[in-house]
Amino acid sequence: MLRKLVPIVLAAGLALPASADEPKPTPSAAEILAAAPASDWRLLDPANTLYLDLPAGRVVIELAPAFAPNHVANIKAMAAARYFDDAFIVRAQDNYVVQWSQPDGTRPMGAAKKTLAAEFDRPIASAPPFTRLPDADTYAPETGFSDGFPVARDPAEGRVWLAHCYGMVGAGRDNDADSGGGAELYAVIGHAPRNLDRNVTLVGRVVQGIELLSVLPRGTAELGFYDKPEQRVPIRQIRLAADLPAAERLNLEVLRTDSATFSKLVEARRNRHDAWYKYASGHVDLCSIRVPTREAGPR
Repeated sequence: MLRKLVPIVLAAGLALPASADEPKPTPSAAEILAAAPASDWRLLDPANTLYLDLPAGRVVIELAPAFAPNHVANIKAMAAARYFDDAFIVRAQDNYVVQWSQPDGTRPMGAAKKTLAAEFDRPIASAPPFTRLPDADTYAPETGFSDGFPVARDPAEGRVWLAHCYGMVGAGRDNDADSGGGAELYAVIGHAPRNLDRNVTLVGRVVQGIELLSVLPRGTAELGFYDKPEQRVPIRQIRLAADLPAAERLNLEVLRTDSATFSKLVEARRNRHDAWYKYASGHVDLCSIRVPTREAGPR
């Protein structure tokens, strides 16, 4: 005969000891970053930082000359020629991209070229150091980060390329692979369209102000283009930070992706053990990791 189990009532102030196998809570991103030494952060280089100024505020884009040197140089030349002054955001496609350009395309480009040879990928040997993620990826044999940028690579091919994660900026093109040059740029504002990897030249990433782009009204014409000119969002100007007086620059720094702090952030994203999570996935994909940016403090 089974005996009825009688619950044990603990005396006030007493508690059962924690199980030795019970996982410790995962530290929050804020806790990990608060403990990061200053050496784990790097200042944005003004020579590779673009300011896209909208009526609603400033979008900061870090350029990636290590992956698309010719396109980056071309975009800098356009910015110097004031090509994008009074341009427009002409497209906002839901869960996809926003795109900007000079709609008539007749403004002088200065020393810039209208089109360039595509820079979809490059040799692994010429790329910056690579911090590999431990988990498998659908689109590439290996993924990770180089100088803060999400990258994928194929060691067997010896090639590496930037990946289409949220906030990445690319140079639009037509069917011809070499038909772009940076006169039409877009930023990813939705789910990562990784199928575009190695099909478009990516030139940088938004490090601050992506929310100014992601909330724009969606275009109602095909592919999210604005149907009427008055729907377009004006761009006041695009400037290279190095071309502005120091007092007008934002003092931003980003977490080094080759740092111990970044490794801790990756592991925290892979294995969440705080009270809300009931299952730790033990896996993280490339585009689920956003590299932190902050206002630079005294050094």
